Amino acid sequence: MALRFLRARGADAREIRGAVCGQIHVVPTSVRILHTSDWHLGHALHDLPRDREHAGFLRWLLDTLDAEAIDAVLVSGDIFDAGNPPATALAAWYGFLAEAHRRRPHLTVVAIAGNHDSPARLTAPAALLAGVGARVIGSIARDGAGRLDAARLVVPLADASGAVRAVVAAVPYLRPGDVDGDRGDAVRAVFADALAAARARRQPDQALLAMGHLHLAGGEPSTASERRLTIGGREVIGGGFADDVAYVALGHLHRAQRVGADHVRYAGSPIPLAMAEAEYRHQVVVIELDGPGLSGIRTLPVPRVVELVRVPPRGAAPLPEVLAALAALPPFDPDADLDLRPYLDVRVALDAPAPRLHQELERVLRDRHPRLVKLTLEATGDRRALADAAPTEVLAQLDPREVLARLWRRDHAGDVPPAIADAFETVLRDVEAGP
Repeated sequence: MALRFLRARGADAREIRGAVCGQIHVVPTSVRILHTSDWHLGHALHDLPRDREHAGFLRWLLDTLDAEAIDAVLVSGDIFDAGNPPATALAAWYGFLAEAHRRRPHLTVVAIAGNHDSPARLTAPAALLAGVGARVIGSIARDGAGRLDAARLVVPLADASGAVRAVVAAVPYLRPGDVDGDRGDAVRAVFADALAAARARRQPDQALLAMGHLHLAGGEPSTASERRLTIGGREVIGGGFADDVAYVALGHLHRAQRVGADHVRYAGSPIPLAMAEAEYRHQVVVIELDGPGLSGIRTLPVPRVVELVRVPPRGAAPLPEVLAALAALPPFDPDADLDLRPYLDVRVALDAPAPRLHQELERVLRDRHPRLVKLTLEATGDRRALADAAPTEVLAQLDPREVLARLWRRDHAGDVPPAIADAFETVLRDVEAGP
């Protein structure tokens, strides 16, 4: 009977083994935490809304919370794609929190503001969100003497029984007005104060965690979709975390990665936010804490709702090769959900002008299933300005034919075709003849 009771309340293997062996007392359970970040709700990819993709991710995430018996969720910033998100994005966020609380009433969700989020908008409903177990931290606060109110950044994390198993120092993205002097030193000082406040609150059997939204030195950014935080490289923050910090949950870099140590991680974005992120491994991180230490860490891949297709897979290719690859794509499926058709990124290398290129692409793609969202044309020349190539020459002193030849070599890495040269001669004669 005790065994049935333990299973009914979701006991872990250690508790059940104790019951089987006749030990009726409940062994303290570990706590499981899921780390995710950079949702960017409300994002559009080349003007195409991502609502369906985000809805699929959130459904999967809710099911994962149940399947993994998660006790707390850490969302490390950039919940929204913009400071004033659309109503659909707000509905997705609030709907997730409500459903997560309904499924797992003891669940704690800790969310910090990222550089894309509006701190005021994120925290405006904080009193209501607390009723569904969500703690949102949008900004830091200081007293009249400039001292940080570090206690506001400390959040306890409890297990299903209500026992506090960890405390997290949750530091939101620090905006220029939040810090003075050298940015790196100031950011490190805020983390130091927040962690000191967390240490003062935690008990010896509780784990110490940290959250942040920043570019930590050693992290690899995705330049195609990440907004630069500051100018001149000052957004990169150096330094590490003390040995007593069991896990560091970071946000801002969209590529999931470790930084320096296995327990210092960017969860990465759950969906690709640019075509260049097609090959990223989108995931969440599940950690397990046993007492003050980290006893397990795993990554769970996020299923992709809409596929991304790049032709060619890397770099650019000549037009004939591109057209052949596009013709080999899956045919259009009228019975499929048209909003979930794959996104297509095409990159063409041109060694000469191709005036009918767009018509050729439209003809081939007319009956293909992927939808073209991005077309990039790359010239084969070095694209340098003529002034850089011949800085001592004056453009007005050059023969117009020489200017054409140099421009052609710059853009197309070859000689001017005869047909183009003949047409240029005709135009040149008309200009020189005058009205």
